[in-house]
Amino acid sequence: ERAELRGIDLRGADLRGVDLRGADLEGADLSSAELSWAELNGANLKEVALRGADLNKADLSLADLSDADLSDANLRGADLRYADLRGANLSRANLNGAYLKDTNLGKANLSKANLNRANLSEADLRGADLRGADLEGTNLNWANLSETNLN
Repeated sequence: ERAELRGIDLRGADLRGVDLRGADLEGADLSSAELSWAELNGANLKEVALRGADLNKADLSLADLSDADLSDANLRGADLRYADLRGANLSRANLNGAYLKDTNLGKANLSKANLNRANLSEADLRGADLRGADLEGTNLNWANLSETNLN
């Protein structure tokens, strides 16, 4: 059964390894929460505040993170395959080694993000802001970079 947690305030909560697969967390505040190794695949995380949250190695595959605020978040090694991050704020986020294959990042803000060694193959980056992002060793094979801001 799907957990209904819309708008819940979990700022700074320790949720390491929590299983919230398919949960509805739309509009929740998880700023500075500890979510490393969390199972959030298929979760509704639309417009969720995850500023400064630790999502190291979290599973966010197939999650809806559209318009979410992930600024300054740690997503090192996170699984974001097939996730919807349209319009999300990922400025200054650490996505080192993250798996973003087939992820929709249309119009997302990735300015000054660390995408070092991230896999963005076949990702949709149309209209995304990548100014100042670290793209060293990033896999962009077959990614859609049309209208992407790189300077």
